[in-house]
Amino acid sequence: MREIKITDDTFWVGVNDRTTDLFEGLWPIDTTGISYNSYAIKDRKNVLIDLAKAFKTDDFFDQISNIVPFSDINYIILNHMEPDHTGVIKTLRMLSPQAEIICTPKAVRMLNEYYGITERIRTVNDGDTLDIGSRTISFHHVPFVHWPETMVTYDQKTNVLFSCDAFGGYGALQGALFDDEYSDMAFYEKESLRYYANIVAKFALPVLNAIKKLSPLEIKCIAPSHGLVWRKSPAQIVELYRRWAEYGTNGGEKGVTLLYGSMYGNTEIMMNAIAEGIASGGICPEIFDVSRNHPSYMLPALLVNKGVAAGAPTYEAALFPYMQNILEKAALKSIRNKKAVYFGSYGWSKGALKKTRELTEPLGWHYIGDLEFAGGPKPHDIKKGFELGRLIAEAASE
Repeated sequence: MREIKITDDTFWVGVNDRTTDLFEGLWPIDTTGISYNSYAIKDRKNVLIDLAKAFKTDDFFDQISNIVPFSDINYIILNHMEPDHTGVIKTLRMLSPQAEIICTPKAVRMLNEYYGITERIRTVNDGDTLDIGSRTISFHHVPFVHWPETMVTYDQKTNVLFSCDAFGGYGALQGALFDDEYSDMAFYEKESLRYYANIVAKFALPVLNAIKKLSPLEIKCIAPSHGLVWRKSPAQIVELYRRWAEYGTNGGEKGVTLLYGSMYGNTEIMMNAIAEGIASGGICPEIFDVSRNHPSYMLPALLVNKGVAAGAPTYEAALFPYMQNILEKAALKSIRNKKAVYFGSYGWSKGALKKTRELTEPLGWHYIGDLEFAGGPKPHDIKKGFELGRLIAEAASE
């Protein structure tokens, strides 16, 4: 592969992954892929920043050896210990036994527990620096973005921020590395949002804290561990992350996420009436069948949209399981402060509404209406559903 420069003496040495189906074993990336971005700085002391999972190791090590011989690597900076960032460290340690690993104090135990590595480790505190020749690099702890041991690395000479998981996104690199090399930025913004909602959303406050902490730095380029390197508009991805993190407190923006599940079509009939009511209120709802859509794709809509309409039948005196699954995922990711309505069919017993409220009211979801109906919806139920849709559209527009 050709040499890819971030600056004159800083290089991308990562790999693309277009074969993994589930990121973290949970989130679909089969149609998008993902990149594992690693970086090399050549100076009087040579540095690797972040690594990759144990995947295509030949390609990964070829990339590195094209830039710097393994015997000349002085430091390996591990911003984050998750195995998609560190999976090759045992092999790299054998190739470069002289290299010193640099990480936060909290990462030391993880190095031992994951890889049995206990020697040639230097810990750095928040704000510590390292002189590598013509430049100084500094280390800034950003705990819980998105593990407690995470830090970012900043090159004070080139003003490049190696931001680890912060400001990253899904999507294998499509022939180019930088934000100014793509005409379809909508794809990467969408996949960055999905990545944020799937991976980082639980840690909204730490994200905002990290943005505030890093704001005094002059940042000309953001080089994350996944996705595009932002050299044209680094402020753009920071602002997107800020906005997404703030949705955790302000509830999101104008819009309605319409989730539904239906066993025999009765709740689906009502869903269509609800959708018509929402549309009549000036909002085009984002509609998801919870039985057929993966939570990965529903979570971004739940995060962004202020309103939620959850429709599901009672199942064995409780909630339809696929609806329960996505609401539990929303709770896991701390998707908070929504305006909501519930609707659904029941047979021999109610129970779905109670369970829906039980799952979401601790998240600050405020219910402004609900509609339960026995069996199939009657004409008067359809009218109520239409009005319930108008009600949630109005609430989600405030």
